[in-house]
Amino acid sequence: MCEHQRAGAAADAREPCRTLSWRPADARRAVEHEVAEHCTACAIPCGAQALEDALLVASELTTNAILHGGGITGFDVDVDPGGVRVSVCDRSDDVPVAAAPVDERGRFRPGGRGWPIVCRLARDVRVAGLPCGGKRITAVVPLR
Repeated sequence: MCEHQRAGAAADAREPCRTLSWRPADARRAVEHEVAEHCTACAIPCGAQALEDALLVASELTTNAILHGGGITGFDVDVDPGGVRVSVCDRSDDVPVAAAPVDERGRFRPGGRGWPIVCRLARDVRVAGLPCGGKRITAVVPLR
């Protein structure tokens, strides 16, 4: 479903290994601020749909780090002409997977839709191991 690339443990020795008290709302505010700043500085229009997609990706990545990754250990957002690059680090070494919407008995499961959303909205998703353990997930959302 989603192409991943898992880099070796030497991804970035500067990554912190402590848990940050970031919430999905903090991530959304950071993305909104960076996109607005970029669009203003470059005097270009920023599409509402592209911003909404980037906000949803940031929210899903941070939520998944909190629920499944042992907490957020790093967050970064960067905007360039190619799109919005959101990176979230967490404590888990596990690569995300899409959960089946139903269990073995055919009952619908709650949740499990965040990773497919990220993979659908982002044009590039990468998972990289960190030297101190854990991983960094980076997703690029086009600014169409």
